[in-house]
Amino acid sequence: MIDNIRLSFQGIWSHKLRSFLAMLGIIIGIASIISIISTIKGTNEQIKQNLIGSGNNVVRIQLYRQDYDYVYEIGNEGIPDGIPQVSANTLDAIAALRDVRSVAAYNRRTSYGNSFYFGNTELAGCDVYGIDNSYFSTCGYTVKRGRTFVPRDFRDFRAVAVIDSDTAKMLFQGEEPIGKAIEYNSIALVIVGVVEPDNSFEPVINSLEDYYTYMSTSTAGKVFIPNSIWPSLFAYDEPQEVAVRAASTESMSTVGKSVTEILNAQITNTNIVYKAEDVLERARELQELSNATNQQLLWIAMISLLVGGIGVMNIMLVSVTERTREIGLKKAVGAKKSRILWQFLTEAAVLTSLGGVFGVGAGIGLAYLISNLTQTPVAISVPFTLLAVLFSMLIGILFGLLPSVKAANLNPIDALRHE
Repeated sequence: MIDNIRLSFQGIWSHKLRSFLAMLGIIIGIASIISIISTIKGTNEQIKQNLIGSGNNVVRIQLYRQDYDYVYEIGNEGIPDGIPQVSANTLDAIAALRDVRSVAAYNRRTSYGNSFYFGNTELAGCDVYGIDNSYFSTCGYTVKRGRTFVPRDFRDFRAVAVIDSDTAKMLFQGEEPIGKAIEYNSIALVIVGVVEPDNSFEPVINSLEDYYTYMSTSTAGKVFIPNSIWPSLFAYDEPQEVAVRAASTESMSTVGKSVTEILNAQITNTNIVYKAEDVLERARELQELSNATNQQLLWIAMISLLVGGIGVMNIMLVSVTERTREIGLKKAVGAKKSRILWQFLTEAAVLTSLGGVFGVGAGIGLAYLISNLTQTPVAISVPFTLLAVLFSMLIGILFGLLPSVKAANLNPIDALRHE
């Protein structure tokens, strides 16, 4: 076997250009397959990141109308009957679920009807949240300035607020917000802190279609208040939504379904239910849609491998013809058919394996080039890369079989007479 490999390299080196042209189809096929697989995996990962964000694993369970696929907006549609507030016992039951790391209940409204004011500056359209003490840790917020809420804020019904960085920029326009008061519904709220998400993540938008797919409705920032003073601003106790931090991205769907079952078991309104947005299922649907297109490209790349294999077979047939006298001489001195067969099979396998190795290098380079052009992550599969090299070797064996059999079956007398 070692002698066969050595002879194969000698034959390839002695006909460098011809060998390279024979390998070219294999190189193009393997490079195309690796770059396409990388693009498929990178696109799928990008879809997942765009929908879920930078790994915070937060599942939000919100109220939906039974027959419609949109979130029920209490501020616009009124307070629904038969939906109780989320009790402490319910939160304990949710926290005890497997794969739940933390849970928070909160109220939410978008302030289209009323605005926040600081002096003569008005801010409309921001989200107002009435939160409990675990909301910031559950949803992944870091204090940038000041503090978050303390137990006394809830117990003493303090009119305080925490704002995010966007609200601070738009409402205070460079002034220090801590200790200043903003007004909402004729109630003054003292700012005690500014927060921002732990992992600020923006979806990668490469087209208008991506914008509509990944970008949620934009708001002018967020204002957080203790849930104890929520009725002071809106005059009613309202049903709440729930945010749950799952142990992993893969467990988000399971956690969302389990929490939804617990919450829906306590409501009596048949028209409105709690639902968890299954971002993993949505990601899978988008990935399948993306894969359907890429699979067609993959088949085209497979065809180029087939063409490359035919090219190898053609070159090997030429090689057998050129070396007919050599084959006859070997048979005359006692070389068996199997020896001749394995010599040419080894040469075909070495030729395509080299093409596979060069194809892997070209494929990795092409994957990085596509990544730079499309802004998708590079996702090279090491097992698939090794499989691609083995597959190229298999192509050499399959398409080298006919020339090898032809060489092994040559009549030694006729071979020696060949000119």
